[in-house]
Formats: sequence, structure tokens, C-alpha cells
Amino acid sequence: MLRISKIIDYGTLVLTHMAGDPDRVFSASDLAAILGLGQPTVSKVLKLLGQHELVISSRGARGGYVLGRPAKQISVAQIIDALEDQPFGLTECVATPGACSVESDCHIRSNWQRINDIVRRTLEEVSVADMIRVPVNEFPLTHKPGPELKNRNKASTSNVELTE
Repeated sequence: MLRISKIIDYGTLVLTHMAGDPDRVFSASDLAAILGLGQPTVSKVLKLLGQHELVISSRGARGGYVLGRPAKQISVAQIIDALEDQPFGLTECVATPGACSVESDCHIRSNWQRINDIVRRTLEEVSVADMIRVPVNEFPLTHKPGPELKNRNKASTSNVELTE
């Protein structure tokens, strides 16, 4: 299953909150309290985001963190790059070429690369500014798959074609 890690989710949450008031200087403790996250987690996220210049820190009594650039110029892909320990990739061979023992004989690696490129481009196109916009019931969180999806034959194939 493809899933964004908690640290990326938290980093996106922190940045979107900061983008809601871009002129404010936020402390790690304020962000932790407002967002309901642990301060050590928020501090770690801010440190990593700062290393990639997505936030800028200042010291002192009025110190804290501000966005490193406008929210529309920070992509979800940049957040992932800042917070993940390893390069972006849906499969090991795409993220770290040469890491898989069957890579040289694999006949699907190029397809995984193509899928990876599509996902990566999409993540590059979505900004923090986009993330703070509330969609009009485009993807309701309360939706549950109906019985037709639950009972679908697991061996069925899709007719969806990926294009570049």
C-alpha cells in the first residue's frame, strides 16, 4: 500500500498551518500545542525543513520559524525530500538503483519508473498553498467503499492506461 509517512504528514500540517498566517513567527511549542503534536516531533520536523530552507529560524526572545518562501513555491515533493531518509521511489529499484538483486533481469522496472515519474510530477505540482484550500467535497473523508468494491475479484485487471 502506498502511504505517506507520519513525519511527512506532520511536516505538511506544520507548513500549511504556517501558510495560513505567513507573517507570523511560530515557535515549535506553539505549533505543537495548536496542532496537537508532540513538541519533540515538531522540533525535529522544523529542523529538517530548515535544513532544506523550507522554513527559516531565528533565535532570541521573539525567535521562531517562518516559511522560507511563499507557500505556492513549496511543493509536496520538496516536503517529502526534506523529511524522508531515502530518495523518493515507489519501489526499491527506482529509489536506489542497484539495490535489488534481480534488477538486471527485471522486466517491469521501466514500468515502475514510469509510474514513479507520474507520481513525482504530481507531487511537484501540488503546493502548500494548494493544500490549505478546502476542496468542495471532492474527496469526502467519510466515504466508505460500497459492497461492489469490497467484493470485487482481486484478480481482475484495470483498463486504465498510464501516459506520460
